Amino acid sequence: MDRSENILRELEKLYPDAKPALMYESAYELLVAVILSAQCTDERVNKVTRVLFEKYNTPEKMVTLSQEELEKLIYTCGFYRNKAAHILSASRDILEKFCGQVPSAREELQSLAGVGRKTANVVYSVWFKGDAIAVDTHVFRVANRTGLAEGKTPEKVEEGLMQAIPKSMWSKAHHLLIYHGRRVCHSQKPDCANCTISKWCKYFREKTE
Repeated sequence: MDRSENILRELEKLYPDAKPALMYESAYELLVAVILSAQCTDERVNKVTRVLFEKYNTPEKMVTLSQEELEKLIYTCGFYRNKAAHILSASRDILEKFCGQVPSAREELQSLAGVGRKTANVVYSVWFKGDAIAVDTHVFRVANRTGLAEGKTPEKVEEGLMQAIPKSMWSKAHHLLIYHGRRVCHSQKPDCANCTISKWCKYFREKTE
């Protein structure tokens, strides 16, 4: 069994119920929530979307808001100007290009204005059950530290993870790495003493040599 298999098996034992923490009831709600989650906690996003989605849970309803009105509703998520612009742009594209339905193909998702590769990958894998690895800050950090996949950009890390992990595990691995990044492999002070994958971790090995 190689290192990547050992790491994934251990993470599956640690986090058998790993799943998205964002709250959503449709592909569109998930898309908006993921856009809001950039540089923001899922807990904060869920508080904001609980209110936002009461009235504005479809692209048709969302585009009735002005940029300024949406900014006020999502202000506490941070980077609210950019996020409001992205949500409104993506909503218009969904209406104009895809008859009001969030597209199911990853390439089409990524074609939406304001939707980057990470967001497209999350919606594609979580809602449409496609095989994809979304590289957020947690996945990027854990992949690089462990040596599962090394790279200076999310795209490079995504490529490496796709090579190291079986395709059938891509979506699951995304959530496993996020859980580990949040609970153990913290950005500032990783809890290596209580990390059960440290024996296969490049960062831990280099730190203790």
